[in-house]
Formats: sequence, C-alpha cells, structure tokens
Amino acid sequence: MATQHYTGGCQCGAITYQVDADLDTTFTCNCSRCKRTGIVLAFVPQDRFLLTRDGPVTEYLFNKMAVHHRFCPTCGIESYATGTGPDGTQMVAVNVNCLDGVDPRALKSRHIDGASF
Repeated sequence: MATQHYTGGCQCGAITYQVDADLDTTFTCNCSRCKRTGIVLAFVPQDRFLLTRDGPVTEYLFNKMAVHHRFCPTCGIESYATGTGPDGTQMVAVNVNCLDGVDPRALKSRHIDGASF
C-alpha cells in the first residue's frame, strides 16, 4: 500500500483532519497509555497532516513529556499526537482508529515495546 489521502477526527467531529499516510507502516504500543486506549498509530511528517477543525482540544503529556497527546474534551477521543522524530523532524502520530473508511484491525501493525522506554 502506498501513501494515500485520508480524512479523520474525533467521534463528535470537533477535531477533524486530512492526512497522507502509508498504512503499511502502522504501530501498536504497550506503553501505559497506548495499552489502555488500544490505539493504532501511523506516523507522518507534519507537512503531510492538515488540521481542518481544531477544538476544543485538551493535551496530555507523560513520561519524558515529549509527545503531545491531543484529545477532544467532549467525546474523549485522542485522534492524533505531535512530537519530534529522532532526526528532528516534526511528526504527527495519527490514531488510525479515527480514519474514515479504515479498519485498523485488518492492518498488519508492528508492535513497539514502549513500556521499556
């Protein structure tokens, strides 16, 4: 699967976005947050993500305080997070569960051992 254009957002529609992502490279994680939310992630550079409706938004940081988990205070859904990649590139971690028309359970996601970080 090559990079494709997707739309997505939170459950109530207060946060919406467009993203160009390759869903052949999705991830699951066992950190204290991801294992509780069941999130499936696709990482994209900031310039491939367009926030079309932003708000209201609540932000949560934990552990090294490096990833900005952004979620809707109305419906509680974390539809994306932002941070800096290892090479300094500004990145967006998109919650694939929030992409329109995508079944994240059908993807072959790679597992990250975030609990060990």
